[in-house]
Amino acid sequence: MSTPLLRLYPTGYRRAFGDDIAEAYREATEDAGRIARFREAGDIVAHALRMRLRLGSAQRPGRLFAAAAPFAPAATAAYAAFGLVSVLADWRLSGNPDFLVPFSFVMIGCDLVTLAGAVLALSGSFAAGARWAFAGALTRALSLVLVPLSAGVLLPAAAPYLLAPVLVAALPLACPPDLRPPGRAPGAAARVALLLWTGLAVAALTLADPESHLAVVLWRLGVPTAAALLLVGRPALSRLRTPGRFALAGAPFVAMGYSAGVVDQDTVVPALAVLVAAGAAPRLWRLRGRSSTG
Repeated sequence: MSTPLLRLYPTGYRRAFGDDIAEAYREATEDAGRIARFREAGDIVAHALRMRLRLGSAQRPGRLFAAAAPFAPAATAAYAAFGLVSVLADWRLSGNPDFLVPFSFVMIGCDLVTLAGAVLALSGSFAAGARWAFAGALTRALSLVLVPLSAGVLLPAAAPYLLAPVLVAALPLACPPDLRPPGRAPGAAARVALLLWTGLAVAALTLADPESHLAVVLWRLGVPTAAALLLVGRPALSRLRTPGRFALAGAPFVAMGYSAGVVDQDTVVPALAVLVAAGAAPRLWRLRGRSSTG
């Protein structure tokens, strides 16, 4: 292996395992093509970055991200569904066929890719689905920046709203590979039912006209969030046994609520504080029970 790749690792880890990494890389790339070599080098870079950030499976931050990993795709799926339904509903309310300009089609395509990737991460292949969801979220954010910029419009105030979905979609990529959530691949009947339910849900959310803007947002974001949490399942929820895990699992939903307009700059900090307090409450209750028993 080339020396620059090994230097990406922390010094102590490189001294202990550098020879083994170099030998594994040599065996994997021997007689391999350029694409295979590039892929192996990418895996080395990702592994070295995880080691530097202490995101390995044997390290506490890595286990923390692993416990929270299923909830970021759930929040990503909910927000992508919210964006998709919002575009379709706005088109229906406008009554103007010209509303679906090419830019709207780009947004719809990005939301579809993000939604499909997030659902795939939760119900089948976590790694591939997480990459697709991140690619869709990143493309959507770049489009929302580049299109106004091409017209001479700069939107610096919108940066937090654009970055939040990308950061949430990137969170599952920090999960150690050997601690990724197991796939909950549904059977054929369940897949058909899921597709039919999704179509009906999108149609219902698109046709619904709540009176206030906040009700519209809560309706369009709340229903997909509930569906995504059902897809996450009880095993993932049972792993949120510490305040840190609970807070990290809930933060993506606060971030998506911020991007959707449910949470604003005045309420985002209190919302995060409530999230941390809710995560600490069960632990404090258990400690109180132990002390009273003792």
